[in-house]
Amino acid sequence: MNNDMEIKGRLKWYLRWPIILNIIVALMTLGVFLVDRRCGCLMGVFFLVHLVFSVLISFYSKPALAEELINFGLEYGQVQKKLLHGLEVPYGVLDSSGKLMWQNEALVEVIGNLVIHKSIQTIFPSVNFEEILKMEEKCYVEIIHNGRIYRTEFCRIHVEDFAEHNSLVGFDHPENLLVAMFMFDETEIRHYIRENQEQRLVAGIIFIDNFEEAMNSTEEVRRSLLAALIERKITKYMQSYDAIITKVEKDRYVFVINHKHVSAIQSSRFSILDEVREINIGNEMSVTMCIGVGMNAISYGQSYGWAQNAIDLALGRGGDQAVVKAGDKISYYGGKTKQVEKGTRVKARVKAHALKQIILGKDRVVIMGHKIGDVDSFGSAIGVYRAAKSLNKQAHIVINEITTSVRPIIDTFKNNPDYEPDMFLKSSEAAAIMNMETALVVVDVNRPSYTEGPELFERTKTVVILDHHRQSSESIENPVLSYIEPYASSACEMVAEILQYITDGVRLKPIEADAMFAGLMIDTNNFSSKTGVRTFEAAAFLKKSGADITRVHLAFRDSMEIYRARAEAVRHAHMENNMAYAVCSAEGLESPTIVGAQVANELLNITGIKASFVFTRIKEAVYVSARSMEGSDGINVQLVMERVGGGGHSTIAGAQLLGMSDEQAMELVKKTIMDMQKEGAI
Repeated sequence: MNNDMEIKGRLKWYLRWPIILNIIVALMTLGVFLVDRRCGCLMGVFFLVHLVFSVLISFYSKPALAEELINFGLEYGQVQKKLLHGLEVPYGVLDSSGKLMWQNEALVEVIGNLVIHKSIQTIFPSVNFEEILKMEEKCYVEIIHNGRIYRTEFCRIHVEDFAEHNSLVGFDHPENLLVAMFMFDETEIRHYIRENQEQRLVAGIIFIDNFEEAMNSTEEVRRSLLAALIERKITKYMQSYDAIITKVEKDRYVFVINHKHVSAIQSSRFSILDEVREINIGNEMSVTMCIGVGMNAISYGQSYGWAQNAIDLALGRGGDQAVVKAGDKISYYGGKTKQVEKGTRVKARVKAHALKQIILGKDRVVIMGHKIGDVDSFGSAIGVYRAAKSLNKQAHIVINEITTSVRPIIDTFKNNPDYEPDMFLKSSEAAAIMNMETALVVVDVNRPSYTEGPELFERTKTVVILDHHRQSSESIENPVLSYIEPYASSACEMVAEILQYITDGVRLKPIEADAMFAGLMIDTNNFSSKTGVRTFEAAAFLKKSGADITRVHLAFRDSMEIYRARAEAVRHAHMENNMAYAVCSAEGLESPTIVGAQVANELLNITGIKASFVFTRIKEAVYVSARSMEGSDGINVQLVMERVGGGGHSTIAGAQLLGMSDEQAMELVKKTIMDMQKEGAI
């Protein structure tokens, strides 16, 4: 071993001092000899004696010195080893194959004493040692052993680096790699963190969204009983979860609950929604309510604010559901029932007055619908255009791509002397003329990424939303006016009502009435789906304004290519568990998504079909058109589409799936439906 040993560092230079001194004495002897030969000879004798003794001492003392160094190293190593053995942190050393070479007493207490030379993966099956070897220097792995949780740190030890930096001893053939393992027991701290999280208070709001309607549908003598039953159901349910709840208005409650109980309520999918809906003491209308919960907030004020945002979102989605907002993450529960049409137009009148004031306060109005615009989007934009012109304001409609469904209507406006040449603009052109004195009105959509020009929101702070689709977690920020009514059949219906209140003497031109009537007709599938009293009242208003039903039908006749594509998609459709699935080819079609939507509507005419899903591939995306029957026979296709990244409302919804084939998209939707049925979400 001594032959392989090399003295290094300062000790090496210290041991070379006799050689340096002999050289100095030799030079001194030479100098004395040059001055006086007799003295030089005498000095030479002394130099030879000194040189001999130096060589002998160096030769015999080096092994002894090396032995002393080794003994010191061993004793020093023993001290270190003793300290490591007594270290309270479990510590071990693994070789490059993952076998345990050494362990201290704390590690023995954790895994036992009979595991030396065993693989770490045998001791802890969850550890992947091959992945650990791929780390740069260190990595952390969570290990659960005997009910304890350990944050385990693995550190690479290069023995050649150790030998290189060792200031005393170097070795010619060091091993390549060792791995040190430290195990930090975090069981207690994890327990306290979880307990602290579970004990945090969460604010929530309960709102009876149809309180007045339910009361009006009940005999007067029973109304107080109905109100008492509702309050008792809600109070008893929340108190069963140890919540503090108080009634702040006749239809509004505020509650505070522990975080851990919210998880239990979520697991039951807010069963109180069904319990309250089942209350029946003669009321013709079922009682529905919204629940908003704000979780993981940094303060109680923020939690209450998030709960209020959740309530607003639930109401914007049609009510009868619970919304849990945890920062940017939003979860939805319920929403299975059909939205009930409001019998009063008070809200429409109020919104019309607010829209009028906004338009009057701006120099210009820009109207924008959704991408791949349909007739409802275009027709409602035409209605807002007419409202702006009646108030003597400049107005423009943003439309980038003209689809086959819109072309028959838009052609009647182009090159028409009654309309300005800049009536229709692309989004880039609209951005060039917009400023802070421009009002941006968004119709038939409430998701910014789905609009014709998402960049236009940065050009103005005055944004108005008019839409009939239920809201999702993605929404337009800080609109000055938001009128979202999921019960409405179409955006054209909403705009038609607004036009009747926005100002006296608003007169639609016949082609404008045609455009709005077409949107109303298409979105209701020829007035057979999602229609109410106000739908037909809006149609009557448009008819009085000059809409010609025959002219509209003639404008929307299909070409032979579209008819064949639709028939081919229906022919190859298949049914599973009362759901129809079909693929619509986009080849040769100018607007294949429109055809896909038509196929989805036609499939609902087949006996036994509760919902239909049609998949149309355009370039890198698969567009899904989802339709369902109204009432108890259908399912809420909006909830299904939201799971895959889309949206819509309960009977008409859609999604865009990127990077998938038609088959993969279909399997994703099928699996989503199965999972949601198991969860009871649909």
